[in-house]
Amino acid sequence: MATEGSTRAVITALLANLGIAVTKFIAFLLTASSSMLAESVHSLADTSNQALLLLGGKRAKRAATPEHPFGYGRERYVYGFIVSIVLFTLGGLFALYEAWHKWADPHPIETWQWVPIAVLLVAMTMEGYALRTAMRESSRLRGQRSWAWFIRTAKAPELPVILLEDMGALLGLVFALLGVSMTLITGEGRWDAAGTAMIGLLLVAIAAVLAVEMKSLLIGESASREHRTAIETALPGDGVDSVIHLRTMHLGPEELLVAAKIAVPAAATGADVADAIDAAERRVRAAVPIARVIYLEPDLRRPGGLPANGPAVER
Repeated sequence: MATEGSTRAVITALLANLGIAVTKFIAFLLTASSSMLAESVHSLADTSNQALLLLGGKRAKRAATPEHPFGYGRERYVYGFIVSIVLFTLGGLFALYEAWHKWADPHPIETWQWVPIAVLLVAMTMEGYALRTAMRESSRLRGQRSWAWFIRTAKAPELPVILLEDMGALLGLVFALLGVSMTLITGEGRWDAAGTAMIGLLLVAIAAVLAVEMKSLLIGESASREHRTAIETALPGDGVDSVIHLRTMHLGPEELLVAAKIAVPAAATGADVADAIDAAERRVRAAVPIARVIYLEPDLRRPGGLPANGPAVER
């Protein structure tokens, strides 16, 4: 369900941004407004990013191979990181360059003056719909937590990316509307340049946040606290006395690697240990269905209850 919701939000944003990009570019051709050009490139970058997210999701579904025995789930993180680079360069840096160029050579909007305002208002409506879709799909996973928490901790990259892009797009449209309006009122083209510069700075900031989050996922993040607690609770029982230490890592948004050292009774036979491990794996998968790859190492607790080897349980 999470994957379906992510795909739905991405497709909605892609279609919205494609239409907006074409409309904004036509408005730029009619008015020569730098804010409209910056917004056109911004929407084009967003459209490209959503296409990249869809491509990453498709490639991540490939079956595991001897060269990649844990599959390609992390490919979604790779494409999420590429999105941050595209947003930084194609969106942010281009807008800042265009702002510098317009500031050095300012000129008012002299023709088709109503076009930028109309285009920006229509774009706000379309972006608002795309953001509403992304928020609705994200709310199913977010629960009662804050939006900042969701963006910071989500393991699927698509929804946080779409949320940040759509929120940035709406705020960028406000900056563009402010710059264009002030240019029309005062006849001073540098207001248009200022709006463009604000759009560029906004996109650079969003790209930086995305890059940090995608880098963390690429390096390898552990399971959520709720999932770790569920795994720790599920492991003991039926021949498993306790958990000595536990390590988890996401192989993809919906695939979790679980590695644990478990304490078994000293008198247990090899067959008993094998049965205990099989039962523990079943309990873990029942408690956390995304725990697809599980490695359990049996061991004995030393006198005093200290771990046999290795650090304490993952927190």
